[in-house]
Amino acid sequence: MGVDGVSLLGGGQTVACPFCGLPQDRVATLEHDWVLLEPGVDVLAHLVPAEHRWIALTDGRVAVYAVWPPEALQRCRIEHRLACSGQRLPDLWPWLTALRLENARRVEREASTEPVAGELEWPDVG
Repeated sequence: MGVDGVSLLGGGQTVACPFCGLPQDRVATLEHDWVLLEPGVDVLAHLVPAEHRWIALTDGRVAVYAVWPPEALQRCRIEHRLACSGQRLPDLWPWLTALRLENARRVEREASTEPVAGELEWPDVG
């Protein structure tokens, strides 16, 4: 079955990205639409521009969290396209560049079936 068809809250599912092949979470929005989010990544909201913050609601759907300034400990998710190593995007934030580079390395590791070593190092936000 692969990554297609794995159920998530809110009726979403995990699907493979056509650009990099890594999984992305397809999640319902408040507007009865879908957004493709980076799986397993939630970030402090103040590190992400308002129009790119997605917060999970209790029913499993997500909504853009455009409050400024955000709550101090509020966490959010980002769209996979911002972290996708297969798409060219501007360097929006240093931590996102690190995530994109790690995803590129992950694609190479998975392609070569080498064992995963080390963890992602996040640069200082400054």
